[in-house]
Amino acid sequence: MDTTWTDGVTRVAVLTGAGISTDSGIPDYRGPSGVWTLDPALVDAFTYRSFMADPEVRATFWRTYAGHPAWNARPNDAHRALAGLERGGSAVRILTQNVDGLHQKAGSSPRRVLELHGSIRETVCTGCAARTPTRIDGNDGDRRCPACGAILKLGVVMFGEHLDPETVSLAERIASHSELMLVVGSSLLVEPVASLCAVAVNAGSRLVIVNRDPTPYDDLATAVIREPIGTAVPRICAALAGSVRV
Repeated sequence: MDTTWTDGVTRVAVLTGAGISTDSGIPDYRGPSGVWTLDPALVDAFTYRSFMADPEVRATFWRTYAGHPAWNARPNDAHRALAGLERGGSAVRILTQNVDGLHQKAGSSPRRVLELHGSIRETVCTGCAARTPTRIDGNDGDRRCPACGAILKLGVVMFGEHLDPETVSLAERIASHSELMLVVGSSLLVEPVASLCAVAVNAGSRLVIVNRDPTPYDDLATAVIREPIGTAVPRICAALAGSVRV
């Protein structure tokens, strides 16, 4: 793998998608064994309007997450390599589409991880907006807020919901101030997150994409890497650690 594009890089933004967590046993969404591929009907349970309108849809949603492998998953080599790059003194910010919390488990500083699509670790009230730690306790039915009685949902962005404007604005600032935008395991099909690639490139950043399949932003990239994420990311981090001077 040619990593000459790491030369002189001092500020790195890393955009991660579902592909970085598959080696931890968490399935992606659109791949051959993806969640939507194997059960297209689940898309309805992850759509905000359907979730809010139908208690049966909500029950399906909670059942799906009750057995989700993310609860017990462990970080893999890619997560650990990114955390190690930060510990080595590199200026790294992680912008993740994932809701599994594995970057933090691997040792990345929570303040340096921006969870663009939220986290399964929190439950939010759709009425009073109260946030509490998520409890997976066998309650697969309609969950209600004990304070106001409104519907509870996981603290994740569902289809049909908008991302928090402040979160998007911060992500754009991070992308525009990076010297390298490293995309790992994202199909780059979901906006507005995918457009962070264009934000970075327009600001003069190098774009490098590590993904199994082609993405809509490959033509903008300095390099496109098809190697397995579990081997590619540690090698990239090692090259960055050797080139970054803090």
